[in-house]
Amino acid sequence: MKIMALAALAAFIGAGAALADPAEGAWRTQPGDTGGYLHVDIYGCGDALCGVIRKAISKDGTERTDYEHLNRRMLWDMQPQGGGAYGGGKIWTPDRDKTYNSKMQLSGNSLTVKGCVLGICRGQTWSRLR
Repeated sequence: MKIMALAALAAFIGAGAALADPAEGAWRTQPGDTGGYLHVDIYGCGDALCGVIRKAISKDGTERTDYEHLNRRMLWDMQPQGGGAYGGGKIWTPDRDKTYNSKMQLSGNSLTVKGCVLGICRGQTWSRLR
């Protein structure tokens, strides 16, 4: 009986890990206007995805530990829509300090992230770190 209970518990824990969304993980943004880029962790938050800025890298490749937006939420409420598409979420952009409606498209180790206003979108393609 104990073995069956342990097997059921192991299967339940393993199923949770297997159900992780494919977009979850660490992502590198494209370089911004200054040439620097960010590392963003995307994770499950409820039935959606959220993302937090974890690291800032300057143009010369050094980590900016003084970056004022470390650990700030950048993405939230991103809903999976099937086929690698996500929508219904929001994105905050540090360079403009504005929040936009957002959508994403996952393709292998690339994630196209867009912020949109009145149907006009601007975006980047991020690369998976892990």
